[in-house]
Amino acid sequence: MTAHDGHLELLARGEITVRGRIREASNAALYCAVVLDGREAHCVYKPVAGERPLWDFPDGTLAQREVAAYELSEATGWGLVPPTVLRDGPYGEGMCQLWIEADPEQSLLALVDGDEPEDGWKAVGLAEVGEGRTALLVHADDARLRRLAVLDAVINNGDRKGGHLLPAADGRLYAIDHGVTFNVEDRLRTLLWGWAGEPLTEEALAVLEVLDASLGDGAPLAGRLSELITRDETAAVRGRVRALRTSARHPQPAGHWPAIPWPPV
Repeated sequence: MTAHDGHLELLARGEITVRGRIREASNAALYCAVVLDGREAHCVYKPVAGERPLWDFPDGTLAQREVAAYELSEATGWGLVPPTVLRDGPYGEGMCQLWIEADPEQSLLALVDGDEPEDGWKAVGLAEVGEGRTALLVHADDARLRRLAVLDAVINNGDRKGGHLLPAADGRLYAIDHGVTFNVEDRLRTLLWGWAGEPLTEEALAVLEVLDASLGDGAPLAGRLSELITRDETAAVRGRVRALRTSARHPQPAGHWPAIPWPPV
């Protein structure tokens, strides 16, 4: 049993009541209450019927990818993705994820003047800020973000924006919006390039070793992923894990695909 088991049951079996729509989301994303046996929480429900077609992903698969990202996150032991399930809801099958309130006092991204970041920050690159001015985009040199950079490399996240980072008041970091993940082709687009080319931490290498074993033929994680993504996509996850173990370094932008998502926040 994990710390999230109670939330998973609530999300999977509870009665969902839609409270509103998250309008800034590119696909249908509904803010909901979910109730079961006197317990209540808030959640995000993304019905498959509200997914917009994408040229590089099969139609109607984004909800499954969100759940697969949660499964991978749990397998790392880092708990970076909020509890997420696939279930039927008011508008059909969809992804249901625990709502996380971000702590506005925690700053993980910034635009600064100068060519080099200050201590405690990592440079991403120059960004246009209007009127012909540029500023240096930086992210915190934070162990939680560094773990997330490894997870994103494993799941091949094509859309790691600043708004997807939710630092909670209890000190934990959560990451959301994982619909465009697990592509067989290299699609890594992220704001977390600050460690690009640097050696992976010993912790990360140990986690990758565990993932490698967990993704072997017949292993439970591999079986669970096969229910959510294709066989080729599952094999590509295993390939990325092994490539990271071999290089023992954070990946660098491949050059044939935009390295930073747009808009970045």
